[in-house]
Amino acid sequence: QVQLVESGGGLVQAGGSLRLSCAASGRTFSSYSMGWFRQAPGKEREFVVYISWSSGNTYYVDSVKGRFTISRDSAKNTVYLQMNSLKPEDTAVYYCAAGSIWSMRRVGDVAYWGEGTLVTVSS
Repeated sequence: QVQLVESGGGLVQAGGSLRLSCAASGRTFSSYSMGWFRQAPGKEREFVVYISWSSGNTYYVDSVKGRFTISRDSAKNTVYLQMNSLKPEDTAVYYCAAGSIWSMRRVGDVAYWGEGTLVTVSS
């Protein structure tokens, strides 16, 4: 049974920072990508960023480039999302995801989901 457990969400003012964590268990993830999607109220779930577990290559949605940074700790099977210069439009439930090693930019590329953590950015 694969489990992805997120932590680190909360309320922050615009311009502030948060760090999300996602601890993975249940199998080795060397053949997966891991990353984050988000879903704002009334909107569809959208891709944010992913990292290839084996190569370390990263891919970001344009709206977060230069502000968000994904990283991984292989020893802990944990992926992190450092979010800086947060904007009100970043408000969403953030979901940790594990899926296709080739690309994980679509909901359909995801094999496993976490339960989500809420990030609220006030203006």
